Amino acid sequence: MRFSRLPLLWRVFIINATLFVVAAVLLAVTPVTVHASIALVEAVDLAVGLTIMLLANFLLLRQTLRPIDRLVERMGKVDLLRPGQRLGEDGGVEVAALVRAFNEMLDRLEQERRESGRRALEAQEAERLRIARGLHDEVGQVLTGVLLQLDSIATARGDGEAQIAETKQAVRQALEEVRRIARELRPEMLEQLGLTSALTELSRRFAEQSGIRVQPSFGDGLPRLSDASELAVYRVAQESLTNVARHAQAARVVLTLESGPGSVVLQVSDDGRGIPEDADVNGHGGLRGMRERALLVGGALVVKPGRDGGTEVRLEVPAGAV
Repeated sequence: MRFSRLPLLWRVFIINATLFVVAAVLLAVTPVTVHASIALVEAVDLAVGLTIMLLANFLLLRQTLRPIDRLVERMGKVDLLRPGQRLGEDGGVEVAALVRAFNEMLDRLEQERRESGRRALEAQEAERLRIARGLHDEVGQVLTGVLLQLDSIATARGDGEAQIAETKQAVRQALEEVRRIARELRPEMLEQLGLTSALTELSRRFAEQSGIRVQPSFGDGLPRLSDASELAVYRVAQESLTNVARHAQAARVVLTLESGPGSVVLQVSDDGRGIPEDADVNGHGGLRGMRERALLVGGALVVKPGRDGGTEVRLEVPAGAV
C-alpha cells in the first residue's frame, strides 16, 4: 500500500515514530553520554523510553484526529431528510474549525432543501388543482353535454335505443372516472369539511376500490392544524393506502388519527407481508415524497415493520400554525 493512501493518523504516527527511532539510534551510537560498562542497561532504558514515547504519541494523535474520522463517516451517511445531524466540535483548533464549517454547511443545505422542497410541493399542488379544475369544469361539462344530446336524440328518433343506452352508459362511466381523478387530485372534502371527514371519505373510497377493509379511528378533541399540515397528513395517508394496495397483499388496514404532546399523530398499519429485509427504509418515490412533506411542516415520519406483521407508517406533525 502506498504511504499516501494510509489513514492520516498512521501517516503522522509513522513520521513521528521514524524521527523518534532515528533520534534514539543516534543517541545509542554516540559515546557522549553512554558509558561502556553500563551500555546494556542504558540500551534497555532507551528502548523502554522509546516505546513509551511512541505509545503516548499514538494515543494523543488518535484522540486529536478522531473527530476527522467521525466527520468522514458522517459525510458519507448524511441525509437531508433527517435534519439535525451534527458533530461535536472537539479535538484541536483546526479540527474543531473543520467540524464547525461542516455543521454550518449542513445548516445551509437543510435550509435550502426545505425552501426548494416547499416550492416544489406548492407547484405540484397548484398543478394538481389546475388539472382537477380542468377535468371537472371542462371535460366533465363536455361529457355532461354529450349525455344531454343523447337524451335528445333518443327522444326525437325513438329508434336505436339499445345503442344509445349503451353509449350513454359508457359516457356516464367516463364522467365518473373523470370526477374520481379530480377528487384524488384535489381533496375538496379536506377544504370544505376538514381533515377527519376527508380521511373518512378516503378510507371509504379505498375500501370500495381495492376490496381491502379499512378501520378508521379518530381521537376526540384533536388540536387544530395549519392548512399545510392538514394537506401533508392527507397526502401521507393517501400515499400509504396506495402503497398497501400495490405492495402489501393485505386484507385489513387500520388508520388512526390521535393527539400527541402538542401534535397530531397519523398511523397507517396493515396486516400484509411487511417490509422486505433489503428494502431502503429511507425510500424512493412515494416514501421519499412523504418524508419531504413531513419535513416541510416540521413533522417526523417513521416507516417500520408492524408489531403484528405488516407495515406501519407513523407521521407526527406539530399542532398550530406552521
